[in-house]
Amino acid sequence: MTVRVCVNGYGTIGKRVADAIALQPDMELVGVAKTRPGFEAEAALRRGYPLYVTGGGDPGEFRRAGLKVAGNLEEMLRAADVVIDCAPEKAGKENAPLYRARGIRAIFQGGEKAEIADRSFNALANYSEGLGRERLRVVSCNTTGIARAAAVLGRWGVRRWEATLVRRAADPSESRRGPINGILPTFQLPSHHGPDVRTVVPGLPIRTAAVVVPTTLMHVHVNQVELERPPADLAEVREAFAKSPRFRLFRSWERVEGTPQVMEFARDRGAARPDMMENVLWEEGMALAGAELTFFQAIHQESIVVPENVDAVRAIFQLQPDGARSMAITDRTLGIPPGT
Repeated sequence: MTVRVCVNGYGTIGKRVADAIALQPDMELVGVAKTRPGFEAEAALRRGYPLYVTGGGDPGEFRRAGLKVAGNLEEMLRAADVVIDCAPEKAGKENAPLYRARGIRAIFQGGEKAEIADRSFNALANYSEGLGRERLRVVSCNTTGIARAAAVLGRWGVRRWEATLVRRAADPSESRRGPINGILPTFQLPSHHGPDVRTVVPGLPIRTAAVVVPTTLMHVHVNQVELERPPADLAEVREAFAKSPRFRLFRSWERVEGTPQVMEFARDRGAARPDMMENVLWEEGMALAGAELTFFQAIHQESIVVPENVDAVRAIFQLQPDGARSMAITDRTLGIPPGT
């Protein structure tokens, strides 16, 4: 079975998701949608993706720019079995009634409320709960990172988890957001990330706080976790992370001091984009005292949710009943190395 997939919204996440779908052996990308012409719309056509107009956009504006339009959003939906909504935050809520009226299955992003979908989704943490669903919500970049880590730490059980999120202020292409010379506390305590991850891992005893800093590269989490059962030693914890899919544990000899070197590493991998779809951990950035585990992890906000969207398609259509098998296919096509 080949699933026909369309992507509504072709920005930072949408263009990466579209490229990922186009690489899958069991999926066909039937189109992408933009509201206005721009360099990203032109790039979609260069890649051979049918371009549709969404969000009240004017097809004539595209044509005057010399960009060929295949139709409007409703025509794109008729050509697809599932839509991946990558529209700007909260636009998914406006689009959802149209998807329901057209009887098309849908995948939303973490900028939407959990209630928009049947389940919040993370491939490593709860793939089986997405099987056969009509609507899934791939949680945000930070929630994705925490849910993955929770799936690994679950083998010892989690009694208490305190996380401080050091958040990037803006994506590299954004010019109107973020602090220039400052650190901004997020005065929502706890931050929304803890409650959000519990939509994937119910009952996880986590509390989160966040600060925003003037960088565009990545987020960094400072995690302090009290486990229910102490691991044998720190090497056991490191091995558990290193052998799990979608984790990259940097060894001390690799001399990766922080997020600048992580992104340089991603550039050197030679992919089309310098993306880091794995949770990033450091061998030296972990400490264990009995059952008390402290560790840093870094999250690339532009790309970490991309493989989860691919797996969500497989879960909805039950192309792979086993999450590990779906992740292996996705990761192979996207060039994500398996756990070592």
